[in-house]
Amino acid sequence: MPNEETSNPQQHTANVKQMLNDVIRHLREDVGRIKEPRVEALSETTAEVSGGLVKAFDHYESKAEEALR
Repeated sequence: MPNEETSNPQQHTANVKQMLNDVIRHLREDVGRIKEPRVEALSETTAEVSGGLVKAFDHYESKAEEALR
């Protein structure tokens, strides 16, 4: 993990986005491995919600959303 002691907000958002993308990848891999419908649904839902969070961080970084400017 990159340096956690920086006060640079862009570095923190990049770190969090990387962690979320790692979780998304892991969850989607689990859907292919774990053949239990409730776990598959939970994993896919969690991956989708996490993807929305990544998009929110992208909007912050690009100043695309008025509320995040």
